[in-house]
Amino acid sequence: MSDEKFVIEAIGKEGISRMVAGFYRRVKTDDLLAPMYPRDDWEGSESRLRDFLLFRIAEDSKYILKRGHPRLRMRHMPFRIGVAERDRWLALIFLHESLHFFILWLNRSVFRKIFLTLLAFFVF
Repeated sequence: MSDEKFVIEAIGKEGISRMVAGFYRRVKTDDLLAPMYPRDDWEGSESRLRDFLLFRIAEDSKYILKRGHPRLRMRHMPFRIGVAERDRWLALIFLHESLHFFILWLNRSVFRKIFLTLLAFFVF
């Protein structure tokens, strides 16, 4: 079973949506990451990340149809994204309220592997 299929079978699309919603609740007050997001479009940012993760993990085409290939936008380019930003992003995405999600993550590092692969794309 692929890592992506494992994630979808374990938490489903709804679990990914809950994880992204929790991430944005935390990012809004984060001193390092919040300045990288448009203050007047938190809902849009959440929607774009959710659609991107569903594209990457669940093979959902909504993101590509709405936004094109992820590298075409290069929205992150004006920001210095280094190891500290990567590590904070990972910490906030994995602080999920669901004990089930945490236990699943501890038992299988698939989630971390997927996100590290995705973030390696953006770290300079």
